[in-house]
Amino acid sequence: MSADERDPREPRPEIERPAEPNERATESNEPPEPRPAPKRADEDAERMSESEPTRPSEPERESPSAPEAEPTAEGAPALESAKEAAEERAPEAEPEPTPPRRRFGFFTERPETPVLRSRRGLAAQSRRDFLLFGAGIAGAAAAAWWLLPDEARSRLLPAGARENLERIFARAGLSRGHRELALDRAIRFDDDIAEALYSKDRRVRTYSRSDVTPLRNNYNGETPGPEYLAGWTLRVTGLASGRIEHLTIGELLRRFPPHDQITRLVCVEGWSAIAWWSGIPFPEFLAAFPPAPGARWASLRSAVNLDEGGNPDPYYVSIDLATARHPQTMLATRYRGKPLGVEHGAPLRLVAPMKLGLKNIKAITEIEYTAAEPPDYWNERGYSKYDGL
Repeated sequence: MSADERDPREPRPEIERPAEPNERATESNEPPEPRPAPKRADEDAERMSESEPTRPSEPERESPSAPEAEPTAEGAPALESAKEAAEERAPEAEPEPTPPRRRFGFFTERPETPVLRSRRGLAAQSRRDFLLFGAGIAGAAAAAWWLLPDEARSRLLPAGARENLERIFARAGLSRGHRELALDRAIRFDDDIAEALYSKDRRVRTYSRSDVTPLRNNYNGETPGPEYLAGWTLRVTGLASGRIEHLTIGELLRRFPPHDQITRLVCVEGWSAIAWWSGIPFPEFLAAFPPAPGARWASLRSAVNLDEGGNPDPYYVSIDLATARHPQTMLATRYRGKPLGVEHGAPLRLVAPMKLGLKNIKAITEIEYTAAEPPDYWNERGYSKYDGL
């Protein structure tokens, strides 16, 4: 009977199928062979990292002790997942940082930048620069000549050439009167700045005795002889009491205890010296002999001053009372621990280290307090009135 003619009600015989390995082992009473566990992704990744070459330039080397296992069908997906996991764990390469832009300060030298110019352009620029430079030199020379005093001009050019130049300058508006006006304005501007910067609380630098340097005799004329010392007195006017005081050097020394001070004396001629002075602080003198109400200036005079020919040439300076009240302003009576000599203004001189040396009058014979600014010897000769440092 064929298979197609078999009665459908009759049970169909079971088809024999090949036994699995475990079933065979069971039928044969032998222990089943252990089924290899699937390899983990991290082990595969580790094996791959060990098998990778350390340097890309070297060829791959086979390890004699650990032969490379062939990937199985079960290990292939694990190997791919290990690669993906390793790629996910690998840090992404960071982009190289952009170097910060260099910042140049105001005085920093900039890098050179080449500029291409034609020969014709360079020649034109050179001619223009030469003309501008020459015009600048000519203008500076003209301004210097215009500002020179008449005495200096007379030493540089003969009278005829000097008069011709003066006529040319006058036609251009640079006359002698305009020169004096310009110089006065410049000096007044300098005085205003110095006066604005003045502070009664700010002191000049002081020094030690080891820093003292020689002080030259800088009388503008001849040095007076010592014959005036015997009859010397100090006349003080403009007092609040309305009296006129005549004080001898002995009275001053007995009334005021000496005060030492080592400061620098700066001359308008460009030299300076560190001097050790002793004397009467001007603020103490003002307290003992107060000025009249409304007084703003102190006029100091020397009747014994001489000119270059030895003739009487009274010297006079003015200082504002704010300067007189400065704690370092002094009526000095001693120099280097000894009484003043005639070359340094015996028996009484002014020491105001915040002023130029021409204000530090020697051999004072009179002090007067005034409400209006008194005349000044060197200001009348073209110098500053304030003379502050």
